[in-house]
Amino acid sequence: MKELNQEAVEMIKSDNINHPNHYTQGDIETIDYIKDKLTDEEFRGFVKGNVLKYISRERLKNGDEDLKKSDWYLNKLIEVLDK
Repeated sequence: MKELNQEAVEMIKSDNINHPNHYTQGDIETIDYIKDKLTDEEFRGFVKGNVLKYISRERLKNGDEDLKKSDWYLNKLIEVLDK
């Protein structure tokens, strides 16, 4: 039972929108690794694709969470365009 409670605490600590635990490897998040490996134009396309993906599937999969993920990627796109 104690293990189950610890697992629940870890799930609550996980921020599935901004910093999902499953997208972090060591000290670098997957999004940062992808950005490092792509050209600016490729990365913008990647981010735009994720905006469209999460908006398109929100009714079919994770509802509000997908809209929040879409918002996160849209903000990331704006951040990239501002640089």
